[in-house]
Amino acid sequence: MSVFMDLNLVYSPDSSRLQRLVETAAHLGYSTVAINYVYEPTAKKKQDIPAPRPIKDLIPELPIVQGRSRPIRVLNRLTVMMSDSSHFRATAAEYRGFDLLAVQPTTEKLFHAACMICDVDIICISVTEKLPFIFKRAPVNGATERGVVFEVSYAAALRDSTRRRYTIANSTALMESCRGRNVILSSAAETPLELRGPYDITNLGLLFGLSDGDSKDAVSSSCRSVVLHAETRKTASGIIYTVQHPEASPTKTAGDTGDPPAAKRAKPGA
Repeated sequence: MSVFMDLNLVYSPDSSRLQRLVETAAHLGYSTVAINYVYEPTAKKKQDIPAPRPIKDLIPELPIVQGRSRPIRVLNRLTVMMSDSSHFRATAAEYRGFDLLAVQPTTEKLFHAACMICDVDIICISVTEKLPFIFKRAPVNGATERGVVFEVSYAAALRDSTRRRYTIANSTALMESCRGRNVILSSAAETPLELRGPYDITNLGLLFGLSDGDSKDAVSSSCRSVVLHAETRKTASGIIYTVQHPEASPTKTAGDTGDPPAAKRAKPGA
């Protein structure tokens, strides 16, 4: 049985609305969701990177996933809106509090940098306006080789007919360049009414130019790859991960009395 994920539920300071959003996602069959904090720095006003609120404070009791006996898994995600190269700081300590890290570039130069350089998990594609650049295959392939995925959200297409055209046009252009690989489909929902079931999203992927298999992967296995990529990004290339046990203490070996070795003991009469 496939495990479905929606890695983009827009954060709201209204805890009750956010809880209803997560409950609806669980009812639709999503096993994992991510609460998305959007950070949009501007040159006129300095803004601080938002800090994620603990999941227990937002949702005291996690709902049970429809068709499963376990509660839904909720992650924290940060999306940085990049209109300048200085907006994304790879070494920012504030990024460490988030499970997933995404960027949304607004120019061709920033898109190239996001694909080839930025240490992120997701590259978001704007669906609210016509993109000022085209997707070139070289940076797209570079992102694919690094394990970075491209995200297309669908909630904006439900709100306005103009945004619906942009969503379809931009998504189709992306699929032609990446050939359906390393793509995830998310909601970017702000209200429960904007959420759709995973099988409905699979059909929507066909409209965007995905194959039947790639459409299913875009809400299941590709999303799982994003979560794994985010976990390995915080380790030494996914190979080394050390944890110091709080109760660990050095133990003495047999015969260890704490005395210096015999060769180093002072000789009698010295």
